Amino acid sequence: MKQRTIKKEISYSGIGLHTGKKVKITFKPAPVDSGVRFVRVDLEEKPQIAAEVSKVIKASRETSIGEGEVKVQSIEHILAALAGLRIDNLEIEIDSDEVPAGDGSALPFAQALKEAGIVEQEKERECLELKEPVSYTKEGVYLVALPDEELKISYTIDFNHPVLKTQFASFVINEDTFTKEIAPARTFGFESEVRELKRQGLIKGGGLENAVVIGEKGILNKEPLRFPDEFVRHKILDLLGDLYLIGISLKAHIIALKSGHGANVELVKKIHSPKKEKVPLAKKEMEEIRERIKTGAILDVKDIQKILPHRYPFLLVDRILELEEDKKAVGIKNVSINEEFFQGHFPGYPVMPGVLIVEAMAQVGGILLLSKPEHSGKIAFFTGIDKVRFRRPVVPGDTLRLEVEVIKIKGRMGKMATKAYVEDKLVAGAELMFALVPKERE
Repeated sequence: MKQRTIKKEISYSGIGLHTGKKVKITFKPAPVDSGVRFVRVDLEEKPQIAAEVSKVIKASRETSIGEGEVKVQSIEHILAALAGLRIDNLEIEIDSDEVPAGDGSALPFAQALKEAGIVEQEKERECLELKEPVSYTKEGVYLVALPDEELKISYTIDFNHPVLKTQFASFVINEDTFTKEIAPARTFGFESEVRELKRQGLIKGGGLENAVVIGEKGILNKEPLRFPDEFVRHKILDLLGDLYLIGISLKAHIIALKSGHGANVELVKKIHSPKKEKVPLAKKEMEEIRERIKTGAILDVKDIQKILPHRYPFLLVDRILELEEDKKAVGIKNVSINEEFFQGHFPGYPVMPGVLIVEAMAQVGGILLLSKPEHSGKIAFFTGIDKVRFRRPVVPGDTLRLEVEVIKIKGRMGKMATKAYVEDKLVAGAELMFALVPKERE
């Protein structure tokens, strides 16, 4: 696959979302291996800043790069367009310190670049293929990059808002999918948040023409949503733009939960950073557990805590009754009225949430995977759930028997069939997919 640039230069004008300044950008062809550079033509020496993660100076509400006192703000939508259209080399002249907001999406930039014409160059394109998973987690934000044969992004957003709650979307990123399904998705904000930012003198160029504003009863824009799940699609757009800061094409499956520019940039840094020392499970302890498994001994909660990283109140397995390496495992969860989740689910009618039954089955699957010596010191992440069925409620006093059977294990990836019983009655079942991710020393 060859490197690409544009055929001729083309310009686009608008105002900056945060600064409110008028700004003009001009896209210009660039030679092979030159990458993407922003050129501040409004400054005397016309300084250049490379679109690389090492140049990031801010990643919060937007992604900005800089060098010395020179900066360019809000570059993520342009970079998303370059990633989606597979453009490697480009010079971007800009006469202010912030990229124009356009309509809040990447569509205006993608349209301009297509109008300029995209051409192949004589040199092959570099591609980064992950050899092992890379992850970033912090305060409820999760990002995992898994080895894959193409670039795929799966994203979940979860807001405590009457209009916008949980959305999920997943796309394999190619030029056609980007142009039709991702580029048109606009940035968004909540009405209360927008009012406060304007009061603080921020988002001076923000308005209904370049963002979707969400009120208590619906969106305030006259233009309807471009997709029912436009919000999560825009998050994918932002992530795609931030991933472009790697500097070369990436093959990976990125799984994101409630991420933002800051976390995205941290993941990009970790993809390029040297390996850190992994934290292995204490060798002596693991050997003792494995010897007990061979004799058919029951693993108690102390043993389980040496294998799983989970702790109260999220450790949902009390014992492991059976464990046959690479084949199956059986665990027990005693459901007590003292469980924290019964306080709100539901007052006066306590029922164990279905998602926690799935989590309990997943933890037994995690024990099956992580009990192998070569997987010591890793964490098992969900990558997918299929065929989930809840058949009966689980209430205080029930004992869940959690059965897991391996469907397939390949390297650090696994797929398992799971079932949960109360006495001899099936209460839930699902097929769960896992990826093993190294746990790094804090």
